[in-house]
Amino acid sequence: MALTVYGIKNCDSMKKAFQWLEANGLAYDFVDFKKDPPTATQVDAWLQGVGDALVNTRGPSYRQLPDEIKNQFAGQTRIQAIVDKPTLIKRPLLVNGDAMTVGFDPDQWLTIPNLLKA
Repeated sequence: MALTVYGIKNCDSMKKAFQWLEANGLAYDFVDFKKDPPTATQVDAWLQGVGDALVNTRGPSYRQLPDEIKNQFAGQTRIQAIVDKPTLIKRPLLVNGDAMTVGFDPDQWLTIPNLLKA
């Protein structure tokens, strides 16, 4: 099982995440949303894994969405909005097999099964 970290390289939360992961000797693969945007299938799986926490509703990407999208922000509308604008995803997104979490929270990360064995 390989740990995969998704995000945007120059994001402050991502920089903290990289430092923490490296300080703890954890190997990971990094996927930059700007270079490799997520697919609808990935977004759907992430929504099933972390639910509404996947979307950063306090960030500018969400606030700039048209009201008609925000008012129907569920199902395929939500998935397509995230595919079209991956900056809606709260960063970092850590995926280790079926386990996943969002945001920079090392205490939460340590609850991911087999993370320290990644």
